[in-house]
Amino acid sequence: MMGFSWKLFYVFGILFWGFSQRWRTVESNGGSFSCEFRAIYNFGDSNSDTGGISAAMSEILSPNGETFFGHPAGRACDGRLIIDFIAENLKLPYLSAYLDSVGTNFRHGANFATGGSSIRPPGYSPFNLWVQISQFIQFKARTTSLYNQLTLNRRNPLTISNLPRPAEFSQALYTIDIGQNDLAHGFQYTTVKQVLASIPDIIGQLPQAIHTLYNEGARFFWVHNTGPIGCLPVSVLYEISKPWNLDKNGCVRLQNEVAVEFNRQLKDMISQLRAQLPFARFTYVDVYSAKYTLVSDAKNIGFVEAVNFCCGNCMKKGMANGTVYGNPCNHPSKHISWDGIHYSQAANIWVAERILNGSFSDPPLSIQSACHHQTTIL
Repeated sequence: MMGFSWKLFYVFGILFWGFSQRWRTVESNGGSFSCEFRAIYNFGDSNSDTGGISAAMSEILSPNGETFFGHPAGRACDGRLIIDFIAENLKLPYLSAYLDSVGTNFRHGANFATGGSSIRPPGYSPFNLWVQISQFIQFKARTTSLYNQLTLNRRNPLTISNLPRPAEFSQALYTIDIGQNDLAHGFQYTTVKQVLASIPDIIGQLPQAIHTLYNEGARFFWVHNTGPIGCLPVSVLYEISKPWNLDKNGCVRLQNEVAVEFNRQLKDMISQLRAQLPFARFTYVDVYSAKYTLVSDAKNIGFVEAVNFCCGNCMKKGMANGTVYGNPCNHPSKHISWDGIHYSQAANIWVAERILNGSFSDPPLSIQSACHHQTTIL
């Protein structure tokens, strides 16, 4: 009888969850239901950093930001990142960096990503994933306490307007885009064989991190896999004198094979988390395939060859032997790579248009429908 009661309770719990999700959605013009995410909380590296490392460590200077913002905006890019297009798609403001103390607004989320970050230490940045998770826990506790205090006392409406609503932490989208620096750091300081051997331990850090977020109320996860690191100009230029190390598209073959294995294990881990956390919703996004498609067909799409980047040494300006470094090319929109490591705004637009509609997702749901349950791709 006890077993039957437990099963009945579980069934009713699933039904309640389904009805609650239906209640939290609105019908779109196409007749399908889309989620009303009230906020975004992002964890990652420079691919999604909107000002963290610039505020905390070394300022990101001009010409970064020139294409869209007209000035440096904390992004290692000439304009917007994929995380910015996620915010636009969900009709939310661009995310303020948690580490930035000036002009920030956390009403609709916060960005804990910082340039150079990795899943596990050591890495290029002290702000590894576990530090970011710890920052989120403190952020949630402190903002909730302050919001409740200000609401109770009916004071400082301006301050309240910049704070997240405590109830909306469970209605937010949690985006994760990290892992590239774990591989890059490994390639730089160890061998390919050692990097491959390290992948299970790197991926093994993620379940506990996601469980921690789940225990804090997170339910909707949008997880990017890692991109084709072997196609980055900074990787290709080290191997360009060894054409046997490059694939048909000019990318470093072994590095991409490692990235593919990383992504295979990441996808398996997401599948396991779905079974462990049935009330959560996980969308695994194959950014690798989208970016590799872009690199493979660059000329037909309207870009120059992927190995050609727009701005050398764009993180700082300087002069050596009469040559000014840090000046961008004349047409950033023609380049896939902005600075040899990071993608240009034009490339980010191209990738975002393809991943946000669900074309590269498992399950194949758009980001606006990422709160729904659907059978995943085997």
